[in-house]
Amino acid sequence: MKEPTIGAAFMTQTVSLSSEVVKYEIWDTAGQERYKSLAPMYYRGAAAAVIVFDITSRESFDAAKSWVAELQNTDTLIALAGNKSDLEASRAVEREMAKSYADQMGILYMETSAKSGQNVNELFHEIAVRLPKQSKDQRCSIL
Repeated sequence: MKEPTIGAAFMTQTVSLSSEVVKYEIWDTAGQERYKSLAPMYYRGAAAAVIVFDITSRESFDAAKSWVAELQNTDTLIALAGNKSDLEASRAVEREMAKSYADQMGILYMETSAKSGQNVNELFHEIAVRLPKQSKDQRCSIL
């Protein structure tokens, strides 16, 4: 089991598109309230931000909305990821509700499972496709 992120963690991810390779430099800020004041230094200038919430927690979804609001007036491409899709039986946030919210905000929505890996690569691929050409060499933040 991976240890929880404290503060921020850094990793890289590469996605191959048909005509190019996009390399993500990812800062995982864990989205914890106690680190919220530090988050802008990680997402400032980022080409994309992935805001992750737990589909088994309504509170997590509500917190994700505040992150979306914080990033809404930036040039950052925003993706909302409903994580823990492997726990469908414990779902507290309906897929349709989250999708409708994302559509209303004009952001990408995908459900993922960090445990099984379901849709994780697909999420990064879809972000790469949607990034403007000039942004493909910038950072991505995970909140």
